[in-house]
Amino acid sequence: MTVTGTTAVCRSCGGAIFIVLSLGSTPLANRLLTREQLDQPEPRYPLDLAFCPACTLVQITETVPPEELFSEYVYFSSYSDTALENARTIVERMVGQRSLGANDLVLEIASNDGYLLQYYLERGVPVLGIEPAANIAAVARSRGIDTTSEFFGAGLARRLADGGIRPSVLHANNVLAHVADLNGVVGGIAIILSDDGMAVIEVPYLLDLIDRCEFDTIYHEHLCYFSVTSLRLLLERHGLVIADVERIPIHGGSLRLFVGHAGRVSAGERVEAQLEEERRWGVNSVETYQTFGASVKGLGERLRALLTELKSSGVQIAAYGASAKGSTLLNVLGIDGTTLDFVVDRSVAKQGKFTPGTHLPIYPPGRLLDESPDFVLLLTWNFAEEILRQQEEFRRLGGRFIIPVPEPMVV
Repeated sequence: MTVTGTTAVCRSCGGAIFIVLSLGSTPLANRLLTREQLDQPEPRYPLDLAFCPACTLVQITETVPPEELFSEYVYFSSYSDTALENARTIVERMVGQRSLGANDLVLEIASNDGYLLQYYLERGVPVLGIEPAANIAAVARSRGIDTTSEFFGAGLARRLADGGIRPSVLHANNVLAHVADLNGVVGGIAIILSDDGMAVIEVPYLLDLIDRCEFDTIYHEHLCYFSVTSLRLLLERHGLVIADVERIPIHGGSLRLFVGHAGRVSAGERVEAQLEEERRWGVNSVETYQTFGASVKGLGERLRALLTELKSSGVQIAAYGASAKGSTLLNVLGIDGTTLDFVVDRSVAKQGKFTPGTHLPIYPPGRLLDESPDFVLLLTWNFAEEILRQQEEFRRLGGRFIIPVPEPMVV
């Protein structure tokens, strides 16, 4: 049974799902506000995490229309040095391993501002980006990257394939978690990928999310949280096979899968080993995810206690990163302007706006040197190494960072 906006069946297999964690009702994590919008009603949606025993997919129950989430977007991948380096290295690897050249085509779903495709273009490999956010697609085109501003699915894939577009390599980085029509997108990949082509798919890894208590990666744009087990069943439904899998550190722990057509590739040893590790871990057990709920509660209590103790001593606390995960953490734990004075972010698209729900002003990172807060809550902890390096001068002058996940820690 489904009701408007909410699903009671699995997004992948259609089986019954069970809620294992409720994070309350929160605003849209990337809906930053202008000053004029601060007094206007702010939509909030339930944020409930559910588990499907049939295919093991972990997912949220609420579906916000994608047009509301992605038609205009504030996340530009190029502002992250870590994301750029991750993109550059996989491009070099794919060009070398598959001998890509001027007669090949590389397509990326949710190609953002061209942060990845630019490296193929530099090597003389033709590219096509699919990016529904018109403002971000415009930036990619200004860099010379051919970009289509549509949502990817089976219909668009068929239209492109009928026009002769069959990529040798297809990238889907951090996009599967965002799509409501999982089967439509994966079916589209199967349609458009050339017969001997390889799809490179990156997703945040469910096991890392649970083991590291990364509850703040749960928000309305992230509809699904994947294991190799759930992905294998989803992909095989559309005639696709995971040939290889890697665990990579980006975004708090991710999977990188190499996927091809059934009959062209077969599952390698690392795929079978990861499936076995997940089985031992408890990927099929609802108790695994119910225990996660208790861990989230404990982490939240410890972080709030730390911030309350610091604030009561008279120190100033700011935050770094007007990120989606930061929005979840602040809104779920009730951390607002009574504790934090402001937020800084490297993205000029976010500066001058206010955070969803908590309405904290967003400034450039230079504000940290201007205001000299005693502590900075690092909301973008997944880029901790990069940010701590960038803020070396602030730290040298005595500023300290609080890393909230997986355990509150002052550095």
